[in-house]
Amino acid sequence: MTTIAIIGAGGYEFPLTLASDFLSFESMHDARLVLMDIDGDRLARTERLVRRVRDAHGLPAEVVATTDRRAALDGADVVVVCFQVGGMEAYRLDVEIPRRYGLDQTVGDTLGPGGVMRGLRSMHALAPICADMREVCPHALLLQYANPMAVNCWFTSGEGIRTVGLCHSVQHTSALLADILGVEHSRWSFRGAGINHQAWLLECRRDGVDVIDELREAVRAYARGETPLVRDADDPYESDRERVRTAIMELTGFFQTESSHHASEYLPFFRRTPELVERYLPSRWDNFEIVSANDDDGQEALADALAAAPLRPSHEYAAVIADSLLTDTPRVIYGNVPNTGLITNLPDGCCVEVPCLVDRSGVQPTYVGDLPPACAGVNLGTIAVQGCAVEAYRQRSRSLVRAAIALDRLTGSVLTLDEIDRMTDELLAAQAAWLPALT
Repeated sequence: MTTIAIIGAGGYEFPLTLASDFLSFESMHDARLVLMDIDGDRLARTERLVRRVRDAHGLPAEVVATTDRRAALDGADVVVVCFQVGGMEAYRLDVEIPRRYGLDQTVGDTLGPGGVMRGLRSMHALAPICADMREVCPHALLLQYANPMAVNCWFTSGEGIRTVGLCHSVQHTSALLADILGVEHSRWSFRGAGINHQAWLLECRRDGVDVIDELREAVRAYARGETPLVRDADDPYESDRERVRTAIMELTGFFQTESSHHASEYLPFFRRTPELVERYLPSRWDNFEIVSANDDDGQEALADALAAAPLRPSHEYAAVIADSLLTDTPRVIYGNVPNTGLITNLPDGCCVEVPCLVDRSGVQPTYVGDLPPACAGVNLGTIAVQGCAVEAYRQRSRSLVRAAIALDRLTGSVLTLDEIDRMTDELLAAQAAWLPALT
């Protein structure tokens, strides 16, 4: 029997979606799903909903819930991490404190002060998970969904844990570009590489024929409003016509894999002043406000939908990987893995996002070589922040926390060093309950 542990199972959407994904594959109909969270009430909700989906489809899978992390990990074959340390209270501090200093993050979970703080909290929770895994499931594969993706994967890989970070930005972006170009998805293929949220669509093909130049023209026309919207016009996440990513494409030559609102946090060109925000992102979109609205009713509705329809996997990679491990079905996924010479103009040891082959032998990253110079340049600035954040936790260093935040390009374009120091001190004081002691 395959044992799959989901750590952070009390969260919204991800745990229920991922559990249903696993159950959608015949190879895991009899799996043992172990749900773990430190919040017993929220854990009980997810357990009840997963059981509802399982029972509706008459599956023999065993569903177990526990607040004991070590017990959840004991004997696991696959471990999924999808927690948010500190919950909404910590997230509120991540975004509200920087805003008081004039720094507005649309998401604040990957880079910048919010991303660095979330990384510190996450690594502090991941460290004992890694210690337990080394003892009770040393051969398990850790599938990492918690943000900041690259920081967390960099850390757990360094702890000796076989880790693959999974994000859906590559899948979403490739589908978006096919729609902008008007290509049926069955005729569309692509190849990308880079780092999480800053990977690059390096090759795009229709029926095997290169269409990258045609795609660039289509993206420019889309950003100018000359072609119809391909997503929901009422959704501000989609309705700004990817002006930010189009500008990044003009800078680097290639389209990156994170949405314009989120990508606007990663570079200094789009959010430094209200005028720039209005130019590139006139529709306000705030992830903290959106996720604050999550509630149990939404989870009940999702469970009802999953129970009523035939089970099919979502666009997430976790269950696809587990099925390939069990059945030897060859597949290609995009994974966040240590850079072991895979991308030759990014530092060895950092976390890169590359195509990976998956079968019974495991997840096997593929060689990319050099990225285009401007793409690598953009990635290197982000990697500097990630590397400082990882070392800040390993060394328990307040000064490296400050350096990580100061090296963030948007932060440095808005705030002085003195302001960054004060903001960092305020963030660390406010979040001390979720952090290690720093010196």
